[in-house]
Amino acid sequence: MLKDIVKVKPLKDLHLHLEFEDGVKGEVDIRKLIKFRGVFEPLKDETFFAKVDVNPEWGTIFWPNGADLDPDVLYSMVTGEEIPAVAPMENK
Repeated sequence: MLKDIVKVKPLKDLHLHLEFEDGVKGEVDIRKLIKFRGVFEPLKDETFFAKVDVNPEWGTIFWPNGADLDPDVLYSMVTGEEIPAVAPMENK
């Protein structure tokens, strides 16, 4: 899959509008994705949540405290496509 996120816009109720490099756009509710513990706990605060940004080197979104989310998971949530399984490596 590996589609980079190129734009993010925070919405109310802890939703994000995302745009991916292939033009796919959509909204995700991060409450369905994370538990607000550890590095994700500050995201409960809508003011902090709104500080989300895109890191073009990583191809994903992040917050000032270092929290980030997997772009493949977000792409899957937007498109409904399953993340392809990775075949286990064989020992030789």
